[in-house]
Amino acid sequence: MIFFAAISSTYWPFAILAISVAFIILAISQLRMHAFFALIFAALLAGLLTGKEAWPIVQKDGKVKEYSQYVGVVEMTAKGLGDTARDIAISIALAAIIGMCLMESGAADKVVRRFLGVFGEKHAGSALLWSTFILSAPIFFDTMFMLMAPLAKALRMRTGKDYVLYVLAVCCGGTITHSMTVPHPGPVAVVDDLKLDVGISLIGGLLVGAIVAVLGFQVSKWLNARTEVPLREAGGVSLSDLQGISAKEEKELPSFFWSMIPVILPILLISLTTVFELVHEGVAEKAGWALGFQSMLGGVSGFDAVRTWIDFIGNKNIALSIGALIALVVLAKQRNLSLKNLEELYGPPLETAGMIILITSAGGAFGLALRSAGVGDAVKALAQGQSLNLIFLGWLVAAVIRVAQGSATVAMLTASAIMAPMIAGGELGCHPLYLFLSIGFGAMFCSWMNDSGFWVVSRLSGMNEKETLRTWSLQLTADSLIGLGVTLALSKALPLI
Repeated sequence: MIFFAAISSTYWPFAILAISVAFIILAISQLRMHAFFALIFAALLAGLLTGKEAWPIVQKDGKVKEYSQYVGVVEMTAKGLGDTARDIAISIALAAIIGMCLMESGAADKVVRRFLGVFGEKHAGSALLWSTFILSAPIFFDTMFMLMAPLAKALRMRTGKDYVLYVLAVCCGGTITHSMTVPHPGPVAVVDDLKLDVGISLIGGLLVGAIVAVLGFQVSKWLNARTEVPLREAGGVSLSDLQGISAKEEKELPSFFWSMIPVILPILLISLTTVFELVHEGVAEKAGWALGFQSMLGGVSGFDAVRTWIDFIGNKNIALSIGALIALVVLAKQRNLSLKNLEELYGPPLETAGMIILITSAGGAFGLALRSAGVGDAVKALAQGQSLNLIFLGWLVAAVIRVAQGSATVAMLTASAIMAPMIAGGELGCHPLYLFLSIGFGAMFCSWMNDSGFWVVSRLSGMNEKETLRTWSLQLTADSLIGLGVTLALSKALPLI
């Protein structure tokens, strides 16, 4: 305790971060500990090192109960795990079923054959990149990757190469829009804090994001040339089944329409909720287009009635349930399966999803422990009064918080809250769009084992932890740095003031 007291309270949270990270790396790489236990023990360690004498924890009934020092650490860890599981469990399980059905029915192979027919094998990776970039605008990355991963596997099975390229194409396209487009909660919070026009943020985010996607895809090619990852069994689908499907004639596969519907329909339904939310906000601001849309649906009452149903079927869990049901029907019809046969097929992917949920939720517990340790407050304290370029500082703050607790959304929320007061006096020197972009790219930096995306990519692609660090983590780090460079260059060339 004397040693702890000797360290400035400003820097101790960073020491907790460093100790916890070192523990996770040692536990997984040297002690061969399962990632779930490594993350849970790291959360407990971080909580203990925080040194709090009391832990106020919100209970199921909404009341706050205060726990003693050691019991509070355990309760905090359990709460972090439970809160994360609540947000992801259903969607991960449903997406796993959709992925299995796409592979087993041959639907994924059907889509890939059409991709190759239109774009050619040489441009298959680019086709995957841009389709993900466009489709993922309203969708959380974890969900998007689970829907697109079967296409990457089918492409690898069909071409016999470039598996890392196909996986990273999905990662590159999906993560950029996750941090750059307004329907996602992180960008929405930044836009609100910086008082930035929604339309400008959306156009700027997509245009600059597209530039970074082009440059980032070159990194994907570079990593693919230097990293060989075999296609392994993952998601409850065997390699022999994939090979058998790949060898079928195209007429034996589902139609292109029914192959795409289980993926496209959930995306469209989820996107509809975004459209209605934007209309609702437009009506509140008396925007003509929004009032016109409301009038088309019968005024306020008609709009509200339609929105109630849209919000229901566009809820990600309901939308994915519809997609999973359709995927199961397509699979059953394609292979003439009984309900008993279907149950046997979707059991293994649910087991895989269960492991992903456990590991991802443990990462959420670790992230909560680091937030409780005050890493965000420590970053804010260090950022106050700094004379650094504010665009670079916004990126740096978001990057540090991202590494500390894993969530890109939380990193954006925290960084924008820290940076907004600094530009209140107008000293940024360029349009606030560039600060918005820098925070978004900073929140992509160095995804590792406390990020749910890391484990979703690792488990569903079949890559081990080392391979995921060498591909996914390096890809996002490169995209983040490229994004910072592009943002800084544009802020000088086109300051927009």
